[in-house]
Amino acid sequence: MGTSRDGDESRQRVKFTDERVCKSHLLNCCPHDILSGTRMDLGECSKIHDLALRADYEIASKERDLFFELDAVDHLESFIVDCDRRTELAKKRLAETQEEISAEVAAKAEKVHELNEEIGKLLAKAEQLGAEGNVDEAQTVLQEVEKVRTKKKDAEEEYRNSMPASSFQQQKLRVCEVCSAYLGLHDNDRRLADHFGGKLHLGFIQIREKLEQLKKTVQDKQERRNQERLRRREEREREERMKKRTKSRSRERKRSRSRDRDRERRRRRSRSASREKRRSRSRSKERERRRRHRSRSRSRSRHSREHSHKSSRDRDRERDSKRSSSERRSDGLNGRTESRRHDDREAGEI
Repeated sequence: MGTSRDGDESRQRVKFTDERVCKSHLLNCCPHDILSGTRMDLGECSKIHDLALRADYEIASKERDLFFELDAVDHLESFIVDCDRRTELAKKRLAETQEEISAEVAAKAEKVHELNEEIGKLLAKAEQLGAEGNVDEAQTVLQEVEKVRTKKKDAEEEYRNSMPASSFQQQKLRVCEVCSAYLGLHDNDRRLADHFGGKLHLGFIQIREKLEQLKKTVQDKQERRNQERLRRREEREREERMKKRTKSRSRERKRSRSRDRDRERRRRRSRSASREKRRSRSRSKERERRRRHRSRSRSRSRHSREHSHKSSRDRDRERDSKRSSSERRSDGLNGRTESRRHDDREAGEI
């Protein structure tokens, strides 16, 4: 499968990611394919349709998200908007051409239209079940159709009684909200079954359902992408916080080491200062001891000198005192001698 099959090089030139490739076709929802062969056949799509490219996309989409759903949503939305616009225009034309009726009668006619639509859907479902071989389920659906037919008969009777006979005989049309086709109020069951089971109506249902499915898929993928972005951002923020914490811790460790080194330096300085102080005190004590020793030596020498000087003075003083005492004795002796001589002279004179 795919463009690489059978070695076809001409098909390999265009990749499924090319802008010329229809992304709605890759997702199997292109209106040009779905409505092909109906009354609203859109013709050939302006972009490339290739089943091999679709196979390549299905293989690649299993490995990664390509978000081609966004392109398909834009394509289908533009188509549905255009269809709804045509539906509103058809409603306006019907309102201008058909006879105006009261709100009460319009409500009864709307009820008949709703029952017709329900009958047509049930008949289309019963035919599909019968074609698939589910006969019992198809019979159950047909029983429901009979019940709805009874309700429709009662609604038509109420609608007939609320309008003049001439007006009731006119064909009242209604625009299908799904495919913008015209539906008659008095259409028989076969006509309703052909419409609601037809390719046009079912194709529009498929397109509208596919659009809602793609919108939900896009929303889910965007939510997952946002969650993934949020998770990655949280992881980046957590990593940044961890880096900041690591840096702050490393800075704190560096600061702690620096503080420890400063503390160790201060301790060493304190130790060296204390050792220096002890050395200084010891030197001071030594100097003081030497000074005291010198002072004691000086005092001793001075004392010894003083003592020697004193002793010499004492000796001089003793010599002087001895000399003076000897002189006094000699003077005494001399005086006594003189006094004796004087006495003798006086005695002799006498």
